[in-house]
Amino acid sequence: MINTRPPDVRLSYICSRGPAAFFTFIASLTVNTSVGVMNNPRIQFQGSLSTSDPRKCPVIIVGQLGHLAGLAFSDVAPKLQPRVDEEAWTLSVNSLQPSPTDYCSLYLNLATVAALPVKCSRHNTPSRTHSATKLIKTHSTGGQECIVLVCERVDLLATACGVARAYPTYSRKTASAAPQDHTITVEVILVGKGDAPLNDEDIKVLNDAVYSVRLAARIVDTPANEMHTDAFIEEVKGVGQTLGIKPMIIKGEELRTKGFGGLYGVGKAAIHPPALVVLSHSPAGATESSAWVGKGIVYDTGGLSIKTKTSMPGMKRDCGGAAAILGAFHLAVRAGYNQNLHAVFCLAENAVGPTATKPDDIHTLYSGRTVEINNTDAEGRLVLSDGVAYAAKDLHCSTILDMATLTGAQGTATGKFHGAVVTNSREWEEASVVAGRSSGDLLHPLPFTPELHFAEFASAVADMKNSVADRSNATSSCAGLFIAAHLGFDFPGNWIHIDMAYPVHCGERATGYGVGLLPTLFGHHSQSRIFRNLAPISAENGDCENDCKATKKMRLS
Repeated sequence: MINTRPPDVRLSYICSRGPAAFFTFIASLTVNTSVGVMNNPRIQFQGSLSTSDPRKCPVIIVGQLGHLAGLAFSDVAPKLQPRVDEEAWTLSVNSLQPSPTDYCSLYLNLATVAALPVKCSRHNTPSRTHSATKLIKTHSTGGQECIVLVCERVDLLATACGVARAYPTYSRKTASAAPQDHTITVEVILVGKGDAPLNDEDIKVLNDAVYSVRLAARIVDTPANEMHTDAFIEEVKGVGQTLGIKPMIIKGEELRTKGFGGLYGVGKAAIHPPALVVLSHSPAGATESSAWVGKGIVYDTGGLSIKTKTSMPGMKRDCGGAAAILGAFHLAVRAGYNQNLHAVFCLAENAVGPTATKPDDIHTLYSGRTVEINNTDAEGRLVLSDGVAYAAKDLHCSTILDMATLTGAQGTATGKFHGAVVTNSREWEEASVVAGRSSGDLLHPLPFTPELHFAEFASAVADMKNSVADRSNATSSCAGLFIAAHLGFDFPGNWIHIDMAYPVHCGERATGYGVGLLPTLFGHHSQSRIFRNLAPISAENGDCENDCKATKKMRLS
């Protein structure tokens, strides 16, 4: 990639160095034709800068303009010399005019400095992680390379997750222009006032975060002929083996006999049977229990209420909630989660077949409530309702969070970058928004008003229907309320629902959305100083801090 902005001061500087420098600059415009090639490298964090030659190990230095301008050349010289001198560095940084981003090639296309947006609105993440991902993707050489992150400690986790998104791992391409076996080294310069240097524990958490984001993204990118329910179970088993946890699995006909009418009804027509899978982390001395419940629809045809030929492609992503929870659980436990934590995966394929659920069928869900099916394409709320009911009844959890690619209406309500949160707790609503900004997985609240909206599910023959009567009346909020109804609106604990149908992907690639969000939101239960420092809820008294104000929880009885 070449900089389309006039080279101005940089070209003048190059010309002043003589003909040899000028012709080297011209060569830089065509060198390195593999820029942008993506493959499956290892990503490894380091706490300080090592010495390397950009000709042998290309480097991109990324940061906000003020942070870059505040660096001395000696701070970055180990990654640039002998190819770049102090004068070239200073002129290049001074020439950056991010609107929203900008970059300058320091040496051919092998050393680049890139500036993140200057402005950041209150609903964006101060880390500018989405821009960081785009810059890194654009300037990746496709081989061995180094990324230098110039940021404050408070933005480091979000930026690390942004790096992970730039290097997706799933591919079935039969040829690649770049070698497959190489390492991306990520080195950090912390510039915040009083920022303590990274220690080994911090580096471990950052490496685990990158791995977990890429794990979730790989699962979502994988098509259903490979990532069917049995394959997803194997992914859960793999994470469980890493953590020393054996999963609990209820599968196929056993779901029916045990009363999981929602999960069984959605997945019963598929070749690979539906399953409820649970990973439970139970450390000694724990006094609280929380559950993260994920929608794992490995493919959603819409069932007999079948999707159109244009809306069905991409439905491999309907397992994004469960994939995010798997990655988040791995990250949280590895970071030293000190309370009981259960990851509940509601896995099914919403297939068409002779045994598929029909509109007008009535199912009894695990909550004991009956549901008249008026739309088989509103299946995610059915499987999640069984999951949250199991978390409350069998796992005895006082805080239950469900995450799902639930509604197309989420994109209309909060857009491509912000997930939607619906919760019975004002405290957790505010904490979720703060955690979204801190982690880079942005969230925005939707109304929680069961007394106004739940009438949309009225049924003459069952406790409720599964889809709303009026599709123009807060459908994303209503979908969340359906799930809450199977806990009961008098549920004494905390219920948080996250709809992330749109931020689960960017273009044709999964983002791993949610992996950084959940360990941050529950960071008050972590032994990692990264998550404890970002946690929006106080570890001492459970109060919401930072941008939040503790308020009494309201319940609809």
